[in-house]
Amino acid sequence: MTSEFPQSGRLAGIDFGTVRIGIAICDAGQSFASPVENYQRRDPGADARRFCQLVAEEEIAGFVVGLPISTDGNETAKSREAREFGGWLNEVTDRPITFHDERFTTSLAHELMIAGNIKASKRKKRLDMIAAQQMLQAYLER
Repeated sequence: MTSEFPQSGRLAGIDFGTVRIGIAICDAGQSFASPVENYQRRDPGADARRFCQLVAEEEIAGFVVGLPISTDGNETAKSREAREFGGWLNEVTDRPITFHDERFTTSLAHELMIAGNIKASKRKKRLDMIAAQQMLQAYLER
Protein backbone atom coordinates (compact mmCIF):
# COMPACT_ATOMS: atom_id res chain seq x y z
CA MET A 1 0.00 0.00 0.00
CA THR A 2 2.96 2.27 0.52
CA SER A 3 6.57 2.47 -0.60
CA GLU A 4 7.56 4.03 2.73
CA PHE A 5 7.29 1.02 5.01
CA PRO A 6 8.96 1.47 8.42
CA GLN A 7 12.35 -0.17 8.88
CA SER A 8 12.13 0.21 12.66
CA GLY A 9 9.29 0.26 15.14
CA ARG A 10 6.77 -2.34 16.11
CA LEU A 11 4.89 -4.10 13.33
CA ALA A 12 1.70 -6.10 13.63
CA GLY A 13 1.36 -9.26 11.58
CA ILE A 14 -2.16 -10.06 10.43
CA ASP A 15 -3.46 -13.52 9.52
CA PHE A 16 -6.59 -12.30 7.74
CA GLY A 17 -9.84 -14.19 8.02
CA THR A 18 -13.47 -13.30 7.46
CA VAL A 19 -14.43 -14.63 10.92
CA ARG A 20 -11.20 -14.45 12.94
CA ILE A 21 -7.99 -12.48 12.54
CA GLY A 22 -4.74 -13.72 14.03
CA ILE A 23 -2.51 -10.93 15.35
CA ALA A 24 1.20 -11.01 16.16
CA ILE A 25 3.55 -8.17 17.03
CA CYS A 26 7.29 -7.73 16.73
CA ASP A 27 9.70 -5.77 18.87
CA ALA A 28 10.75 -2.22 17.93
CA GLY A 29 14.01 -3.51 16.47
CA GLN A 30 12.03 -5.82 14.18
CA SER A 31 13.94 -8.93 15.24
CA PHE A 32 11.35 -11.32 16.66
CA ALA A 33 7.60 -11.80 16.49
CA SER A 34 5.25 -12.89 19.26
CA PRO A 35 1.62 -14.01 19.05
CA VAL A 36 -0.88 -11.59 20.61
CA GLU A 37 -4.47 -12.64 20.02
CA ASN A 38 -7.14 -14.08 17.80
CA TYR A 39 -9.58 -11.27 17.19
CA GLN A 40 -13.16 -12.35 16.57
CA ARG A 41 -14.55 -10.05 13.89
CA ARG A 42 -17.75 -8.20 14.75
CA ASP A 43 -18.76 -5.29 12.52
CA PRO A 44 -16.72 -2.62 10.70
CA GLY A 45 -17.06 -0.10 13.54
CA ALA A 46 -16.01 -2.51 16.30
CA ASP A 47 -13.20 -3.88 14.10
CA ALA A 48 -11.92 -0.34 13.42
CA ARG A 49 -11.97 0.48 17.13
CA ARG A 50 -10.00 -2.69 17.96
CA PHE A 51 -7.27 -2.01 15.41
CA CYS A 52 -7.00 1.66 16.39
CA GLN A 53 -6.72 0.55 20.01
CA LEU A 54 -3.98 -1.93 19.03
CA VAL A 55 -2.06 0.85 17.25
CA ALA A 56 -2.28 3.10 20.32
CA GLU A 57 -1.54 0.47 22.98
CA GLU A 58 1.31 -1.26 21.15
CA GLU A 59 2.71 1.76 19.26
CA ILE A 60 2.30 -0.02 15.92
CA ALA A 61 4.34 1.56 13.11
CA GLY A 62 2.90 -0.59 10.32
CA PHE A 63 0.99 -3.75 9.43
CA VAL A 64 2.17 -6.84 7.56
CA VAL A 65 -0.91 -8.57 6.18
CA GLY A 66 -0.59 -12.20 5.19
CA LEU A 67 -1.35 -12.73 1.52
CA PRO A 68 -2.91 -16.10 0.68
CA ILE A 69 -1.11 -17.32 -2.43
CA SER A 70 -1.92 -20.62 -4.12
CA THR A 71 0.76 -23.31 -4.22
CA ASP A 72 1.46 -22.43 -7.86
CA GLY A 73 2.32 -18.86 -6.79
CA ASN A 74 -0.80 -17.14 -8.11
CA GLU A 75 -3.13 -14.89 -6.18
CA THR A 76 -6.65 -16.07 -5.46
CA ALA A 77 -10.02 -14.61 -4.48
CA LYS A 78 -8.81 -14.78 -0.85
CA SER A 79 -5.74 -12.75 -1.89
CA ARG A 80 -8.02 -10.02 -3.19
CA GLU A 81 -10.01 -10.08 0.06
CA ALA A 82 -6.76 -9.73 2.05
CA ARG A 83 -5.70 -6.80 -0.15
CA GLU A 84 -9.09 -5.12 0.37
CA PHE A 85 -8.74 -5.66 4.11
CA GLY A 86 -5.25 -4.12 3.98
CA GLY A 87 -6.68 -1.04 2.25
CA TRP A 88 -9.39 -0.76 4.90
CA LEU A 89 -6.82 -1.22 7.69
CA ASN A 90 -4.68 1.56 6.22
CA GLU A 91 -7.72 3.86 6.09
CA VAL A 92 -8.86 3.27 9.66
CA THR A 93 -5.43 3.25 11.36
CA ASP A 94 -3.44 5.59 9.10
CA ARG A 95 -0.55 3.11 9.26
CA PRO A 96 1.36 1.79 6.26
CA ILE A 97 0.53 -1.70 5.05
CA THR A 98 2.61 -4.28 3.25
CA PHE A 99 1.75 -7.83 2.26
CA HIS A 100 3.73 -11.02 2.72
CA ASP A 101 3.20 -14.52 1.37
CA GLU A 102 1.53 -16.62 4.06
CA ARG A 103 1.72 -19.98 2.33
CA PHE A 104 2.09 -22.88 4.76
CA THR A 105 2.02 -20.70 7.91
CA THR A 106 -1.15 -22.35 9.22
CA SER A 107 0.22 -25.87 8.73
CA LEU A 108 3.55 -24.82 10.29
CA ALA A 109 1.71 -23.28 13.27
CA HIS A 110 -0.26 -26.50 13.68
CA GLU A 111 2.92 -28.61 13.58
CA LEU A 112 4.66 -26.36 16.11
CA MET A 113 1.78 -26.68 18.55
CA ILE A 114 1.70 -30.46 18.18
CA ALA A 115 5.47 -30.57 18.78
CA GLY A 116 4.92 -28.38 21.84
CA ASN A 117 2.37 -30.90 23.19
CA ILE A 118 -0.43 -28.34 23.13
CA LYS A 119 -3.77 -30.09 23.52
CA ALA A 120 -6.06 -30.18 20.49
CA SER A 121 -8.68 -28.14 22.34
CA LYS A 122 -6.19 -25.30 22.83
CA ARG A 123 -4.63 -25.54 19.34
CA LYS A 124 -7.73 -24.21 17.59
CA LYS A 125 -7.87 -21.21 19.93
CA ARG A 126 -4.24 -20.32 19.16
CA LEU A 127 -3.86 -21.34 15.52
CA ASP A 128 -4.50 -17.99 13.81
CA MET A 129 -2.23 -15.94 16.09
CA ILE A 130 0.57 -18.52 15.78
CA ALA A 131 0.15 -18.43 11.98
CA ALA A 132 0.36 -14.60 12.17
CA GLN A 133 3.55 -14.95 14.22
CA GLN A 134 5.10 -17.33 11.68
CA MET A 135 4.18 -15.04 8.77
CA LEU A 136 5.53 -11.94 10.54
CA GLN A 137 8.75 -13.72 11.53
CA ALA A 138 9.24 -14.81 7.91
CA TYR A 139 8.73 -11.21 6.84
CA LEU A 140 11.30 -9.99 9.37
CA GLU A 141 13.84 -12.58 8.18
CA ARG A 142 13.41 -11.85 4.47
